[in-house]
Amino acid sequence: MFLILGYIIILAASVGTYAVHGSLAALWMPMEYVAILGLAIGGFVASNGIKAIKATVRALPTVFKGTRLNKALYMDLLAMLFEILSKVRKEGLMSIENDIENPAESAVFSKYPNIVHDHHAMEFICDYLRMMVGGNLNAFEIENLMDIEIETHHQEAHLPAHTVSKIADATPAFGIVVAVMGVVNVMGSVGAPPAVLGKMIGGALVGTFLGILLAYGFVAPIAGQLEQKVEEEGKIFQVIKTVLLASMNGYAPQVAIEFGRKVLFSGDRPGFIELEEDLKARKNQ
Repeated sequence: MFLILGYIIILAASVGTYAVHGSLAALWMPMEYVAILGLAIGGFVASNGIKAIKATVRALPTVFKGTRLNKALYMDLLAMLFEILSKVRKEGLMSIENDIENPAESAVFSKYPNIVHDHHAMEFICDYLRMMVGGNLNAFEIENLMDIEIETHHQEAHLPAHTVSKIADATPAFGIVVAVMGVVNVMGSVGAPPAVLGKMIGGALVGTFLGILLAYGFVAPIAGQLEQKVEEEGKIFQVIKTVLLASMNGYAPQVAIEFGRKVLFSGDRPGFIELEEDLKARKNQ
């Protein structure tokens, strides 16, 4: 929504203000538009492998959607971790073996569909709970492994943002290419009347204008949106990591989820009393 709003403001500030004293018809140079778009797409295809192309195409629609990560979802996550760790504390690690092998059918996990439907988060939780059940790794070894996995996920998730950012960086140059081609065309028509030459020169300059406008007004904001979404998505793994490590270090479930609560951004972080009351309300349901 904010991306569309931003586009409207950009168009109003550029094309809108130009329309006050100029003719919009002068900006209508369809061949320049086609050329710049084709150059951008060609550069995108030429500079990336199939994995990056597919990841970018899948990621682009997400910039038009709101984030699913909010306080309510994080409270569900903390409540789920609290419940599974409380079960471990009361009944032992072996009691959650069936839960982590079949999370969709687990009596604990199935209470939190918003978390269970997040394949990556559930895989992360279940994998490290499984290692805890195995008992062959200490907290330091698991923390190191978690850091490596989170970093790998982070790099992979950043791929679309980096790809779109490169397109934004290249688009002004593509605009210059189109402008130069227009100037070459003008030089071949030096005997034409001044009115004709003026129109041709204006058309050539549209290429530069369009390349810069598309790069910084339209493509770069998409890269920025993708970057922000990656940072938001990474927070859920940090919460899980912090809670599980606190549990492995011997802290009670109530204290362990407090560690996780502190990791959250201030806008998504529930208060201590708020989280405590939420856990009590869930327990009484």
